[in-house]
Amino acid sequence: MDPQPPVAPEPGEGGSTLNHQPPSVGGPTARRWTRRLVCLAAFCFLLSAFCLVFRASLLTGLANAWIINENPAKADAIVVLGGGVDYRPFEAARLYNEGFAPKVLIMELALGATEEIGLKQPERSVTESVLLRHGVSAQAVVGVGRAVRNTYQESVAVRDWARANNAKCLLIITETFHTRRVRWLFRKQFKGTGTEIRVVAAGPREYAATNWWRNEQGLINFQNEWVKLPYYWLKY
Repeated sequence: MDPQPPVAPEPGEGGSTLNHQPPSVGGPTARRWTRRLVCLAAFCFLLSAFCLVFRASLLTGLANAWIINENPAKADAIVVLGGGVDYRPFEAARLYNEGFAPKVLIMELALGATEEIGLKQPERSVTESVLLRHGVSAQAVVGVGRAVRNTYQESVAVRDWARANNAKCLLIITETFHTRRVRWLFRKQFKGTGTEIRVVAAGPREYAATNWWRNEQGLINFQNEWVKLPYYWLKY
């Protein structure tokens, strides 16, 4: 008998390579992820709208939560940290005249290039002049430190003075957004010494907690402190 020719498999039978179906597009999984993405986009939109509408209250609350402003009390000295000569020494003079402390400590700061060649008055001299013109006696002004350049060096200089003079309480005057980092650093430096540290905020005239985001310097100062505080945590 003659051999029978092979019979081709019917469409759909096993072994056929002619009937592969294309992969399914969509399905329950794809629809589920689509719904999730839509919900996420809607949430982000609503959150953005909420922040936009209530931005003043939110940003004011953020500033108030950040700023440290402790009630002044009778102290051995008022400390004016470097910088902010347009407001820090004025607040120190006010507290001195109200009888909170008999001494005002000012920083012996490192000179800048223009100060070294006499083109600009040293900040230490400006600070002292403001204090004297606002009723602080020359005998009450005390310079501390030696060519200090940052808040950490200032805290060390003040701690050394407090030890030498057996100080029990100090009022630290600084800019509003600077207060949180100052309190953390000074309390760490004075831990175990028995000296109480109180930080008093001296706000710039240009901005306040209620409008700092509308002022360029307010934005810069707040942003700087959000960076500097973690840096100080890690370094000191």
